[in-house]
Amino acid sequence: MSIEIEKKYRLTREQHEQLIRRLREKGATAEGEEFEENTLYAGGSLDLSKQVLRLRRVGSRAILTYKERYPSSSAIKRQREDETEVEDAEALSSILNALGFKPALVYEKRRATWRLANAEIVVDELPFGFFAEIEGEEKSIREVEELLGLANAEAEMSTYPELTHRHGVKHEDSIEARFA
Repeated sequence: MSIEIEKKYRLTREQHEQLIRRLREKGATAEGEEFEENTLYAGGSLDLSKQVLRLRRVGSRAILTYKERYPSSSAIKRQREDETEVEDAEALSSILNALGFKPALVYEKRRATWRLANAEIVVDELPFGFFAEIEGEEKSIREVEELLGLANAEAEMSTYPELTHRHGVKHEDSIEARFA
């Protein structure tokens, strides 16, 4: 079991562009850009307000993730995160369905990943807005948010699943947030 420590920020389009410029100026290492389709499953004993079972498709790769958020009022979140790469996303989806887990939420995301000062920074675009996350030890998160000018940026307390639920569109038995 691993623990993910991160802080998420909601960005305007202008803040998004400024952040990319600042990452380059500060010498951050760009690790690539990806398009993701994330499917979250409901069923069994999962409580979607606290736990997530997600199948992420990125190109030909697929990753199954279980997340469980620990209660906190802090903008820096801690959560259990276990994940494994999956060889055949369609077969896994079929297995999950056979076990009673059904797609509940689907959201698409464009993600650019960067590294700076012992932290991972991701800059995301979803159909409902721009976001950034800094992941690392709490000290590194605070250092990097200062370096990148994010100390006064709006912290986003909601998860992407919560935001998808709020901003997505009902499609059969699931809620979806997809790019047009």
